[in-house]
Parts: sequence; C-alpha cells; structure tokens
Amino acid sequence: MNKELNQQRGSGILLHPTSLPSKFGIGDFGPEAYKFVDYLCKYGQTLWQILPLGPTGYGNSPYQCFSAFAGNTLLISPHKLVDMGLLTKSEVFPPIFTSTSRIDFEAVIKFKGNLIEKAFQKYSQGNHSSLKTEFTEFIDKHGFWLNDYALFMSLKQANDMKPWTEWETPYKMRESSVINQWQKNKNREIELSKFSQFLFFKQWDEIHNYANQNNVKIIGDIPIFVANDSVDVWSNPEAYFLDEERELIFVAGVPPDYFSATGQRWGNPLYRWAEMKKDGYEWWIKRVKHNLEQVDILRIDHFRGFEAYWQICAEEKTAVKGEWIQGPGLAFFKRLKHRLGDLPIIAEDLGVITPEVEDLLEETGFPGMNVLQFAFGDDNEEFTENKYLPQNLKENSIVYTGTHDNQTTLAWFGSLSSDLQEVVLEYTKTTGEDIVGDLIKLAWESASNMAVIPLQDLLRLGSEARMNIPGTTGNNWEWRFCWNEEMNERGEDLQLLTKQCKR
Repeated sequence: MNKELNQQRGSGILLHPTSLPSKFGIGDFGPEAYKFVDYLCKYGQTLWQILPLGPTGYGNSPYQCFSAFAGNTLLISPHKLVDMGLLTKSEVFPPIFTSTSRIDFEAVIKFKGNLIEKAFQKYSQGNHSSLKTEFTEFIDKHGFWLNDYALFMSLKQANDMKPWTEWETPYKMRESSVINQWQKNKNREIELSKFSQFLFFKQWDEIHNYANQNNVKIIGDIPIFVANDSVDVWSNPEAYFLDEERELIFVAGVPPDYFSATGQRWGNPLYRWAEMKKDGYEWWIKRVKHNLEQVDILRIDHFRGFEAYWQICAEEKTAVKGEWIQGPGLAFFKRLKHRLGDLPIIAEDLGVITPEVEDLLEETGFPGMNVLQFAFGDDNEEFTENKYLPQNLKENSIVYTGTHDNQTTLAWFGSLSSDLQEVVLEYTKTTGEDIVGDLIKLAWESASNMAVIPLQDLLRLGSEARMNIPGTTGNNWEWRFCWNEEMNERGEDLQLLTKQCKR
C-alpha cells in the first residue's frame, strides 16, 4: 500500500513550524521556514517532519484541534501578507514578546487575529481581482469542510471560545432555523474565517512546493481521533458515541504504559465505526486525501487503534479502567487504497502492541516507528531481543532518537540510573562524552529506510527544550529555537554522517 516509501534511504529533522524563529512571537510560514528548508538541503537532509497543522484548542495541542481539515492561522506569515499587498510594513510591527525561546500563545493569538482582520478588511475594500479569483476557487474546492468550520468558529467566538457543548441548546443541537439566521447575521465573520483559511493554505502550499523543489519531502501527522470540541463532532454527532444530549458516552485513551502509570485519558470521542462503514468511510477518505495534498508522507498517530482501541467510560477520571474494542482493521485500509491508490503512510505503532497489531501493520505494508530511547531498560525481555535496538530494526521502518512526546535525548540519558547508563555506553561502545551524537549515529547506520531526529537532539539540548509531556496541559508546545553557529556545526556533522550512511 506504500511502495513509494520503500525505494530509498533518507533522513531528516523533526521540527514543528511553531518552533521556528520569528519576531512575531511564534514560528510561521515566512522567511524562516524557507531558511529551514535551505538548511536541510545544504546539509543533505531530505525529510522535514512536522506535527499536525490544525487549529489548536485547549492546551494549544496540535493533537486537539477544532477541525480535522482546517489550518492553524497562527502560522500565517505577516511578512507574506505584506508581500501580497494586504498589509503595510508598519502595520505588522510586532509588540515586544517576553521570550524568543517560548511561545506566549495568548499574546500571539491576539496579535495575529488583529493582523488577519486588517488584511481581510484591506482585501474587501481593495482591488485584488486575482486574489479574489483564487479565494473563490479555494471556497469551491474546500467547501465540503470549510463552510461548517467557518460557521462553527463564528459561533465559538461569539461564545467566548467555550466548547460547543456549552452553547445554548438551539446552537448546540444545530437547529436549522437559528443556524440559518446566524449565517445571515454573521456573514462577515464567517467570510473572515474562510479568508484566514485561504491565507493559511496558500502560504503552506508555497512552502511545501519550495521544499519539494529542493528535494525535501514533508512528513505530516494526523491524530486518529478528533477533539470533542471540534466542528467534526458538532456537525456530525451521529458518527461518535454521544448520547441524545450530545454528551460523551465513551472517550479515547491508552492504558498504563511507559509514559504514564495511570494511562492517558485523552478525552476524545470514539467513532461509531459501524456507522462510518455504511458510506464506505467517506469522511476518512476525504480527510486522508486532504492531508496528502498538504504533505508527502503522512504519519497516522495511534495506528494500533485501527486494530483495537482502549474504550473508557466518560465518567472515569483516568485511563486505568477500560476495555479493548475491535477497530475497523484491514478492510478500512483496503477501502482507502481502493479510493486513493498507494498510501505513503507511516504507522505510529508505539505503546501496547499485540501480535494482531503487528499483523495489521504487515498486511498494510506501512513502515512502523522505532524510538531508540525505548531500546534500553525493559526488564520484561532479553536485552538483545528489544525490537527498538538498532540491530533489530527493519528496512521498512522509520527510526528516531526520540519524538515530540519524549524527553530530549540528553535529558533522557541524564535521568537514567548509573546501571542503565552503563548499558547504553556498553552498547554504543563510547565514553558518553557525546551520547546524543552516538545515538544519532546508530540511528543513521541502522537498516531503517528513514531516520529522523528532533532538532533538540541535533543541538544537544536538555529538558528546557522538551516539546510535550503527555498527560499534562501546562507549558507544552511552546519551545522555539534561534539560529546560531552551532546549527551550522551540527549540520556539517550530520551531513558527513548522512553521506557515510548512504542516506
């Protein structure tokens, strides 16, 4: 199902665009994004992995978005709005943000919102005929999700961004008469939301095309589940386990594992897969097709949920109590392939993996994920049998030192017991002076066709640069980097390693 991914060895860097440098408080699709593509190209890297690009909700998590289709307008570049003639240089002069290494989301949301409002006003009043043609074509192409999303966001904004489950009943239940009246009364707000999405996708398409022109493929990411506070659930409640009052019956998560002793209660609504099957999984086909138009390779988060997923009663406070429920399985992926052709998909197969999940992965042909931090310290098996050890990796896979959910590799090694540190040093046959570099080398030398490291590991950063701590909602997704001489020094080292390992 994914012949394209098996053809050659490649390597690259995991960096979400929000982490790019920028004077506007958050990374975006402006000059620094192009500079990062140039950086990858200069140092022989062919993969740029990102996190989901959707509009973030509670906790600013890209895995909890208001839509499975829309884009995060905080990533819109003010520089490009100036280039488009929608703003002047003086209008995009930013406030003084308190930090260049962390994102102040509240301040950024206010600043970017005001800029996009000004750009829309200038677009509406000016002579932008070619842009208007593009905008009309965008609405025609994306109307299947865009119309509901723009309506949903206008309602959220009028309700102080409260979840749709807390709206007045007629709006919560989408009563047609009040919704129709709302659309008439709020036409400008709805059009502004559509325009902001147009800007997002226009800018993203440009950076995506630039990456491809420079032999860089973008690995995107979609979560298996959608957020409860999303237009997807609000506009199509029949597809989820909700009661007649639109309250959650079951929620998603995972049982206790490496990341958490009480498991992870994500709180996402669970799909009624039997309902989705009736129209041939049409929503999913549209979702995957849409995402594959934005990226070259698509990582599906929590792949094991397609074989079986952890069902938690909504009233449970943790994920300890739950049960495994059968997912749609191979038939689902056969349907996707029938409609979309070969699927350049990476399966996130971490966590509790059973023989049934392994069988599904093999049947789909998708490459799975390997994380070197998981290769050490498992007392339940012979050390040499650990599937994440570099010596045990398969060609049809992707290897990481760590992911956005892990501690940085430097901090991870420092947190190990002295005995475990000795195990790692013995395996790498090094002194540990540059243990992160040693593990990067093992990843690059491995059989895995794809090797990716977080930028934090390339720069040998510690816990201050961690992107996310699973199961928590404070201070995540905020990390940003700054260009410095070390970027070039590390890039040169990586380029040499990449050549040596024929990636």
